[in-house]
Amino acid sequence: MDLHSRKVIAENVAGAYNFYQRFKGLMFKKHFPDSSGLHISPCPSIHTFWMKFPVDVLYLSRQMEVLEVDEKLRPGKIGKKVKGTASVIELPSGSIQAAGLAPGDVLALEEFPSRQIS
Repeated sequence: MDLHSRKVIAENVAGAYNFYQRFKGLMFKKHFPDSSGLHISPCPSIHTFWMKFPVDVLYLSRQMEVLEVDEKLRPGKIGKKVKGTASVIELPSGSIQAAGLAPGDVLALEEFPSRQIS
C-alpha cells in the first residue's frame, strides 16, 4: 500500500526472505499474475536472468521509502544499483505506471504468511 495515496498496489505479495527464495525469485515462472508482487529482502539489486517476462521494480529503503523505480525490466538484464536499497518489490510490468508510484513514496506491507507466486 502506498501510504501517501492509501492505494493498494498489489493484493498478493509473496516474500523471499531466505537464500533459496531470494535466489529463485521469479526465475522459470511462466507468468506473473496481475495484482501480485514479490518482496525480496535483504536485496540491494536484482537480475532477470532466466525470467520469461518483464517486471517493474521498486527499490526500497529500510523505511520502505521508494528510492528508485525500474519499469519494464526485460528478461536477461541486471537491475539498477541504487544507494541505500535494503529490499526490492518486483511487480508485473505496467504496475508502477498504473499506480503512479515514484521515488519518495512510502509503502506498507501488511503482515502475511509466506506465499508463493503461482
